[in-house]
Amino acid sequence: MNKAELITQIAESAQITKAAADKALVGFLDAVTDSLAKEDNVTLVGFGTFSISKRAARTGRNPQTGKAIKIKARNAVKFKAGKKLSDAVK
Repeated sequence: MNKAELITQIAESAQITKAAADKALVGFLDAVTDSLAKEDNVTLVGFGTFSISKRAARTGRNPQTGKAIKIKARNAVKFKAGKKLSDAVK
């Protein structure tokens, strides 16, 4: 499912216009992004939790040359599915 299909499904499910569904989706994505940028978790009970995982700097290998390269430390986004979502997918 792509963004346009998701907007259509949200609009039909909530009985709102596609424009309103688009604004709601963009608002949701902005709110999640802002919270994660502040390193706050976003928990939607039953659906799941978005969180930040700190990855330490490490040494990797360039697959083409085999040379060692330094990989910088960074934050990665994690998502852990909630029970309702996990049960629905089974």
